This record gives sequence, structure tokens and C-alpha cells, in this order.
Amino acid sequence: MREIAPIRLSELTTLRTGAAPERMLEASTTAELLEALADVWARGEDWFVLGGGSNLFVGDEPFDGTVIRVLTSGIEELPSPHAGRIRLRAQAGHSWDALVAYAVEHGYAGLEAMSGIPGTVGAAPVQNIGAYGQEIQETLVEVEMIDEHADHPETVPAAELGLGFRTSVLKHHYGSVPERRAVILSVTVDLAVTGERVVRGEQLRRALGLDSDEPVALGWVRERILATRASKGMLLDEHDPDTHGVGSFFQNAIVPESVARALPPECPRWPVAPDLDAVTVIPLSSYDGLVPQPVAVEAEVKVSAAWLIEQAGIRKGFKLPRSRASVSTKHALALTNRGGATAAEVSELARFIQSRVHSEFGLVLQPEPVLVGVEL
Repeated sequence: MREIAPIRLSELTTLRTGAAPERMLEASTTAELLEALADVWARGEDWFVLGGGSNLFVGDEPFDGTVIRVLTSGIEELPSPHAGRIRLRAQAGHSWDALVAYAVEHGYAGLEAMSGIPGTVGAAPVQNIGAYGQEIQETLVEVEMIDEHADHPETVPAAELGLGFRTSVLKHHYGSVPERRAVILSVTVDLAVTGERVVRGEQLRRALGLDSDEPVALGWVRERILATRASKGMLLDEHDPDTHGVGSFFQNAIVPESVARALPPECPRWPVAPDLDAVTVIPLSSYDGLVPQPVAVEAEVKVSAAWLIEQAGIRKGFKLPRSRASVSTKHALALTNRGGATAAEVSELARFIQSRVHSEFGLVLQPEPVLVGVEL
């Protein structure tokens, strides 16, 4: 590891807020990362790891602890136990989009709809990143990670990560702490070896403008997704203030079907697939030969937060008086720093949007990024 003069977090995060922390370390190898973590744990100080900084909203006051920059990189090809597939193991600090580009270039399918998502590989499973109906949990096999204060890392299967819509047991949700505080060292995915694919998902088909079931090239899918994201200001661009944010600031709302029915019919919505593989475990000591009937659970629906925001009167480009934070001019879900905005200004805008949507539709939009030293 290497201790460096602390850098302002506004220079290392895409939302461009945050002062310099008390202390900063850099780790370019897994060994250095483990050494850095052991160091901060031994000191008993506050800490967090920083990858691409694309899903982090940092407050204006200096972080009273250590920030560890994860700069590890590298992709390793591994055999898959499944015919016609291959596994890729990528280091936590590797660029996520570089991993997607590598997969597409080599004809490995399963990540292409997530082209252009900023950030690092290690952050991807933490919030189960996804786009256009494709999520990392569909291909994720396992992660190598180390729990806080543990002596050594371990390999953890994807099934133990509690992956859900933009969540996992590792994610620090607003107002709560993660179920398992750990740091991912590497990620392994299992992909199909094919240069093309048949697109099935409704969201992805709509984004690609497909009306047939003919296979399409992975490279073509990636190009179209990148173009779509660019048109919405979701591709990082130093010269485009619409990209100076964290992508979608609010999550699409997951609500019971009965709640979705109460919303205007024109509100975009997508059914959330139920868990068809749910397992009921009955202790042998209490088994009486009867299996209980499954409990009926109301179906859930994902509704468009962008639509809710616009229908609540918040238009693209909206900003509060004298504020340097605004809604993106291209996408209602993105809050952007137009130049020198403080975290307080971004927070004020976020709270205003939450209040308008709650007033109009009775729903409270939840922030998607991890908040450090910030209250909404």
C-alpha cells in the first residue's frame, strides 16, 4: 500500500462533491489492498474503499477517517463447468465497462446490456448493477472478499450475497448499515461463448428497437446501448455537465401490484419476477409428514421513478433558485453538478424532488448512491 496526501473527494467522484479525508491510501495489488485494510482495522478508525466514485455522494465536511483507493486491475479466463460457456475473473479495481468491452470483443454474452455503466468491477455486485433488464446476478458465480477484521479472504458464492433489485448484503443503504461489512477483491462471472444472442427481455428489446427474434451481434447491442446511454447523459464526459452525477440518483420504485394499479395507467411499469426456486426448510425434528401450503404473496411491480418525477412537475433541467445543482437536461432521474455545487445544494434538490413525488403519488423515492456524511 502507499499513503498519499489526501485528495479532495470532489476530484475522485463523478458527482464532484466532498472534501479531502483525514487520510488516504492507495492499493494497486490485492496484497496491497489486504495490507491497507489490515492497517485501518488495527487503528480502529472509520474507513471506506473508493473505486470509480460513480455511485458515491459525499458530504461537504472532511471524512474523519481513511479512504482506500482500489486501483487493482486484470482479467483472467477460466474454464466453465457448463458446455459452451467460459468464466472471467476480474480484479475489483478493474473498470466495469472495460470488462464488458473485453467480453463483447471475445464473443462472450451476458454483460453487453450493461455497457457504459461507470465504476469498478468490485462495486458491481454490491448493488447488483443492471440496465435494460439485465443484472449482474444473472451471470455472477462468486466473489473473493474479506470481511471486516477477518484474517484472510474467502470465496463466497453469489447465492450468499442476498442479491436483489440494486441491493445485496454488502450494500450500505441510506438509513441502515450493510448486513455484512466486507470488501470485494475479485469477481467471477459465467458467460455464453457466442458472438450473437436472441434478445428476450422487454426493456432491452425496447431500448434496441427490436421487433423480431432474429439473433443480433453482441457488438451491435453494445453500440446501441452506449448510444442510448449517451443520449441520456449517462456516459461520463468531462465536457458535459449532464454526466457530472451518479447516473440514476433515485431507484425505480418496487411496489405491490395493488399500489401500482392506483397509479395512472400511463406510468411505465414492469413486473418483478417472483422467486420460483424458493426453498422451504422444515427441521427434521418437527416434520410431521405434511408440507405446508405456500403462502400467497402479492406480486410486485417496478414503476418508473423518472416518470413519477416528471409528472410531479420536475422537468429536465430543473433547479432551485441560486443552486448549482440541477436535474439533468437529458434524464429526469439524474441529479447533476453544474459546476461547484456543494453536497448541501444537491441534497436540497433531492429532498425537494422526494417531497413533490410523495405529495403527488404517496411514494418515497429512495436514493441509489451510497451516502457518506450526507442526510436527505
